[in-house]
Amino acid sequence: MTRQAQQGAADSATAEDERAQLRCTLGRSDLRAVPEVRRAIRDLLRHWGRPGRSDIAELLTSEIVTNALVHTDAEAVVTATLSPRGLRVEVRDFVGHRPRLRVPNADDGTHGRGLVLVQSLADSWGVRAHGVGKSVWFELDGGIV
Repeated sequence: MTRQAQQGAADSATAEDERAQLRCTLGRSDLRAVPEVRRAIRDLLRHWGRPGRSDIAELLTSEIVTNALVHTDAEAVVTATLSPRGLRVEVRDFVGHRPRLRVPNADDGTHGRGLVLVQSLADSWGVRAHGVGKSVWFELDGGIV
């Protein structure tokens, strides 16, 4: 995994542009990168939202990263943007087929649950087509009560 953190972690964002961004390029089928991305998201979100929101962000990030690496056999680019409004995480791959939301089957072991978790826990999510490939994204609001 190569990581280019723009503006560093959330606490180094400027007052004018209160956004922090993480951008990572993941190698083809490099599942070892999943825990590294989780740690990077955890660092980015260290002081963000109410309790539990960072945990949800880590879980959902690892789900969409894993899906991109397992189902495309290609590299992927992860972008996480943190702003006062919330968090947006996007995983772009370079394969055209769209992911399918499946009803998990007990016989599938751990397969088929990723997008169901994203749909259940994210405030919004979707798939955006690109000229080559697609992005799967989710958003969590700031969670401030």
